[in-house]
Amino acid sequence: MSDIHPTALIEDGAQLGDNVLIGPYCVVGSDVALGDGVRLISHVVVAGRTTIGPNTHVYPFASIGHQPQDMKYHGEPSTLEIGANNIIRENVTMNPGTEGGGMVTRVGNNCLFMVGAHVAHDCVIGNHAIFANNATLAGHVIVEDYAVLGGLSAVHQFVRIGRHSMIGGMSGVEQDVIPYGSVLGNRARLAGLNIVGLRRRKFSRSEIADLRKAYRLLFAEEGSMAERLNDASEMYKDNRAVMDIVEFIRGDSSRSICQPRTEHGG
Repeated sequence: MSDIHPTALIEDGAQLGDNVLIGPYCVVGSDVALGDGVRLISHVVVAGRTTIGPNTHVYPFASIGHQPQDMKYHGEPSTLEIGANNIIRENVTMNPGTEGGGMVTRVGNNCLFMVGAHVAHDCVIGNHAIFANNATLAGHVIVEDYAVLGGLSAVHQFVRIGRHSMIGGMSGVEQDVIPYGSVLGNRARLAGLNIVGLRRRKFSRSEIADLRKAYRLLFAEEGSMAERLNDASEMYKDNRAVMDIVEFIRGDSSRSICQPRTEHGG
């Protein structure tokens, strides 16, 4: 049995799973599908062609699925797909995709979006990502599993954020962030590896030690990046984490990779 407050507005055509809770003054559009156990606490608006997976909780004044904030959007029937077990806190905004980006914005499972976070059109968010207060993505951003975005951080369009990486608070990110990396500043530069996150996720000492060595190799001053990538992939071919970084850097992207700061702050 679902629990729907009498002040909520559920448009004809909306699909509701079992044990859904829809609190006071929520609005659910006609093309919305809510999975089993979804909870809209109060004053939540879910619009457009939006699906929300099982056991996701959405808090007051979140705006989910409204028209993208993109001048190139012309009403195409794009979608927003949100996975299971997410927590979407107050004033979070998430927009559907556009014709120029594959027609879909996708959020994975078990993510936390704190107050005021924004997911723009055509973004792809993995699983277990954390967005602190007012963390913001422009369009077409990819955020991989277990990435953490600090409060008031902002990510430029088409940037890739690698898995297990950390974006420091109030950072402006214009370049791709390697997996397991930690970036900070305006504009953000690599500040090393996300050691705290790696320890929290039970990476072994030997794995972290190899990552440290590979990091120093990859961002050394000697040789070209291509040469250093070849060296790292040969030396650490059996280390999945190191190979994640190598494959990420070799990947197809319109952005360059965030580099460490030089001794002179460049």
